[in-house]
Amino acid sequence: MTISTAFLFQRSVAQMGDLQTRIADAQNQLASGKQVTKPSDQPDQAASIQRLQSAIARQDSYLKTINTVNDRLAAEEPVVQNSSNAMTRIKELMVQAANDTLNAKDRGAIAIELQGLRDDLLSAANTRDLNGNYLFSGTRVGNTAFGKSSVEGAGYVGDTSVNYVDIGDQRTIQLNQLGSSIFKGVTRATPDGPQQVGFFQALDDAIGAVKNSDRHGMEKSLDEVSVLSDSLSQALAQIGSDMNVLDAQKTSIETAQIQLKTTLSNTQDVDYATAISKLKQDMMGLEAAQSSFAQTSGLNLFNFIK
Repeated sequence: MTISTAFLFQRSVAQMGDLQTRIADAQNQLASGKQVTKPSDQPDQAASIQRLQSAIARQDSYLKTINTVNDRLAAEEPVVQNSSNAMTRIKELMVQAANDTLNAKDRGAIAIELQGLRDDLLSAANTRDLNGNYLFSGTRVGNTAFGKSSVEGAGYVGDTSVNYVDIGDQRTIQLNQLGSSIFKGVTRATPDGPQQVGFFQALDDAIGAVKNSDRHGMEKSLDEVSVLSDSLSQALAQIGSDMNVLDAQKTSIETAQIQLKTTLSNTQDVDYATAISKLKQDMMGLEAAQSSFAQTSGLNLFNFIK
């Protein structure tokens, strides 16, 4: 079989070109620290890296949302806790006021304390966060949750829109709290049928009954105050439950992130020891090919005649 000089030259040049390309790729890998520097080099591996990066970015987004909701709940919790404590005190005062041994003056003093607690509760219901937004106004964060109303004292003036946010794949949680759900009113039996009475209207009626030494009114208000207190206790329990859910979800996401980042590192990051060894091997191969090419290209028929 006859091998032409042109074929030898082409084969040697191709071999050296291939080695130079491999050396350049290895140098790029070492410089970037990545196995795949161009998607076209390894499309399948590049696609896997892209999927892993997208998954990690999605988990990062969930963590940011969790922190946002947790901060909001952390601001709401002490407000609701203090309100629940105030309602406990109001119940105690209502029981005390219903005692037949008290006179009008005694009940007047109790009514003054009840009024102060009621005003504290209204202030709590209209609490703002650090950004100046009202916590319990629904989505109308720029408006007070409870405003003055000539019909029923301080009525709820926020909206009833509830926003849910994603804290995981197919996992959501409520972001905003409604003042009408936390400071929930009562259903009062009247001659005309059941009547919905707002939280603060019920308190105002209770205070009025104490001021007027209205025995029947105080007994009825005591039952309603118990309902109001229970609503606040339930709201506080819900906040605590939501915070536990967020903590558990955060731990789950952080665990998943560690696994995803480990997989991404194994798929994407270069093994420096292996890469350096391969680079040295290719460089030695290139030097050998260049030396062989130089020797081969210098040969001609006269070398054999000599």
